[in-house]
Amino acid sequence: MKKTFAVAALAAAMIPAAAFGQARDQIRIVGSSTVFPFSTAVAEAFGRQGKFKTPVVESTGTGGGMRLFCAGVGTGHPDMTNASRPMTKSEFESCNKNGVTDITEVKIGFDGIVIADKIGSAKMNLSRKDIYLALAEKVPMNGGLAENPYKTWAQVNPNLPNTKIEVIGPPPTSGTRDAFIELVMDYGCKDFPEIKAITDAKVKTAACSKIREDGAYIEAGENDNLIIQKLNTSPEALGIFGYSFLDQNKDKVQGSQIEGFDSTFE
Repeated sequence: MKKTFAVAALAAAMIPAAAFGQARDQIRIVGSSTVFPFSTAVAEAFGRQGKFKTPVVESTGTGGGMRLFCAGVGTGHPDMTNASRPMTKSEFESCNKNGVTDITEVKIGFDGIVIADKIGSAKMNLSRKDIYLALAEKVPMNGGLAENPYKTWAQVNPNLPNTKIEVIGPPPTSGTRDAFIELVMDYGCKDFPEIKAITDAKVKTAACSKIREDGAYIEAGENDNLIIQKLNTSPEALGIFGYSFLDQNKDKVQGSQIEGFDSTFE
């Protein structure tokens, strides 16, 4: 059964070829919250043509979308899933196991990840090492790994403000979070001697990628607009989301600098 998969931070989409020939008269799309606004706009334009019903688009997160997409074929399953990262090997195997065997990936664009706060707040200049130390569940300390003791940014780096670490971001099902782990957390942890000394690949991956669950990192669900809203009521908090949401909300939020670089389209 052929399906199509659309990938945006890398952005993409997937679809089953025979799905549209079956009983349902309306296309169903699931997946990435980052791609959701773009998918919705395209779906509405498609519906305005009048020949077919407007497709139903649900924001389930990349991981959640993949699970729904790979669960099977037919009218009980979505026709397309959007993603902000490529399909993983285990997801591909799950698709094949459930009869979703002919998958087409359509690359539809690129996006970036930003860390931002409420407009008017003192702009932060963070390194990826700072972010790792602030958000990791366990951090390098005295030759080993210890439960993260840092409560303020100044404890992480004395050049940063003495404000509470409070970061609002996506849940584990999010492709944006997957990309954040790879681009920020994994990079930020790699030069610590305690990390280099770990020989077990799985233990090393967990040490770099496991995010703390003591309240410093707050999961906002699969809704980037909710992160924007929360930042406006929490002036010292930072949010993690796709660049497109920063671009669309420049009157509300501002991007932090990462290693001296501003968040720009380029």
